[in-house]
Amino acid sequence: MTERIFNFSAGPAVLPLPVLEEAQRNLLALPGVGMSVLEVSHRSAAFEEVIHNAEADLRSLLNVPENYKVLFLQGGASLQFTMVPMNLLPKESSADYILTGSWGQGAIKEARKLGTVREAGSTAEGNFRRVTHQDELILDPHAAYVHYTSNETIFGVEFQSEPDAGDVPLVCDMSSNFISRPVDVSQYGLIYAGAQKNAGPAGATIVIVRDDVLARVPKGLPAMLDYRNLAEKESMYNTPPCFAIYICGLVFKWLRNDIGGLEKIYALNQEKAKILYDAIDASDGYYQGHSEPQCRSLMNVTFRLPSEELEKKFAKEATAAGLDGLKGHRSVGGMRASIYNAFPREGVVRLVEFMKDFAEKNG
Repeated sequence: MTERIFNFSAGPAVLPLPVLEEAQRNLLALPGVGMSVLEVSHRSAAFEEVIHNAEADLRSLLNVPENYKVLFLQGGASLQFTMVPMNLLPKESSADYILTGSWGQGAIKEARKLGTVREAGSTAEGNFRRVTHQDELILDPHAAYVHYTSNETIFGVEFQSEPDAGDVPLVCDMSSNFISRPVDVSQYGLIYAGAQKNAGPAGATIVIVRDDVLARVPKGLPAMLDYRNLAEKESMYNTPPCFAIYICGLVFKWLRNDIGGLEKIYALNQEKAKILYDAIDASDGYYQGHSEPQCRSLMNVTFRLPSEELEKKFAKEATAAGLDGLKGHRSVGGMRASIYNAFPREGVVRLVEFMKDFAEKNG
């Protein structure tokens, strides 16, 4: 099969076609290097240029202040569930966690293995149909940090702005909406994101950490789990995920040069999501969105059909029509259309046409 279909997978997810094409052209030999990026030494000048350019482009996209370090790590966001408390949660302190979905629950579960953790707010009682409001949060002004997940892929809810943590460092799992909109990095103590949603392929994890937060890291941590050690070695304490970082760098350039920056991609993401949410709202209840309208995710659109049997039929027929990856997460069921940065508007239009046709035939 050589013709590309529309990939609605929540991750690993669709990559920009120009990025795939450039990687294909250069797979056998990077220009001027004479060998593939899959073969080149991470200690070579050629790869140093790759990783330094990737960092520079990411800093430019997000306007990352100079007092922040950018790290390209391994282990996915799930390893960060452990690394954050290991590095930032002293034994004599506690951390606040805001829960708006499964990934927040996963983060707090791991943090509790390492220290004292408080649940500062949760929307579990409503089956995570919305994010928390500021006045619902019970925050400890002496907490080591406040952790939240900016976009929950499984339930399809997204914060429209960050919670106010006061003087406490704000830590964010930004995996599924990273570089999908402008963000004021200076509001955060630490941001982490698995690359496989918007930034690149699986294998790389990006951490952006403020210098004063980095200074809190205790001595004696395992070297591969020590933010300070990894920052001092500029992400190359050991062999990093070279190819994944290379692809991330191409994605950052695509966003800067082809798209025109985060304001532009944000507008495109809003347009795509509106097309799909409008179709759900206009279906007279045949399609039911999971999230409350004011908390709807631009990245992961979740919805149900009148029955599970119809949902199975919908997923099967959609796949046959070239619309793949629409089945919802096993923990909640239903449908999920992940429409990250690289997902084309044409695919959203095609899905809406399919939805209308399916409802007419199966209503």
